[in-house]
Amino acid sequence: MQVTRTMEMISTARIRRALDRAERAMPFKQALTRMLANVAGAARDGGQPLLQEHDKVKKVLFILIASDRGLAGGFNVTPERQVEREMAALKAKGVASEVITCGRKPSEYFVSRGITPAMTFIGISSEPTQDEADRIAAYVMEGYASCRFDEVRIYYWHAKNRVDQTYVNEKLLPLTREELMMPSKPGKRTAVEQIDHVRETEFEFDPSATEVLGYLIPAYVRTVVYHALLDSAAAEHGARRRAMQSASDSAEEVLKVLSRTYNRVRQGSITTELNEIVGGASALEENS
Repeated sequence: MQVTRTMEMISTARIRRALDRAERAMPFKQALTRMLANVAGAARDGGQPLLQEHDKVKKVLFILIASDRGLAGGFNVTPERQVEREMAALKAKGVASEVITCGRKPSEYFVSRGITPAMTFIGISSEPTQDEADRIAAYVMEGYASCRFDEVRIYYWHAKNRVDQTYVNEKLLPLTREELMMPSKPGKRTAVEQIDHVRETEFEFDPSATEVLGYLIPAYVRTVVYHALLDSAAAEHGARRRAMQSASDSAEEVLKVLSRTYNRVRQGSITTELNEIVGGASALEENS
């Protein structure tokens, strides 16, 4: 209980800083998304490969963001098992898949099942870096543009606050104009933050809106991945704090049960000794 209580206090101290990092990154992500939606509405020539849906989904890339350490409840197990199930379902349909793992636990999980991740990041789950996001984004964009895979999905935990975490399953690519221009449907989620319905823009672009998109889309993908890493880091501390609090409460309950048991045994021992003393005194009186 002392160990779990200490770990709970450490996670409580760290979660505030992790939440602050994720919250500071959110305004930039929202502004970039709004800008991307407006520019995509003006681009008509369809020259951006990341905005093009492939005719057939032959290979899917999964990005799984979890933790380097355990003792966090279902924080690692939930996304690991879901990605594994979806990869198996795709394989049954004849669709290939690969996975990028962020965290020691998901990396070990898939390697132990004979699945070698395309990329692995270990040792920085609680303190993600921009370099990690840039490397993932570069691999994603190059692979999608060259048609090595036809869809990209990202899985992680979103930290709503210090206590609650929400499991997130988003589609990162392809970015379609319909998803950028229209509000999201109930029950459907993509990595695009749906702001407002975007009307036809009146801006003029020089040399073209498509070329502007060529700068915005890579920045958008890097930002989404980096924010997911920050969000997952905050959620990890929250999940571990809750798991350790539950473990401490359970240990405290065990201590109470053991104390009652000890007291009963101790009381029984005292009663037995008193009976023996009384019996011995009675025997002495009879002999005298």
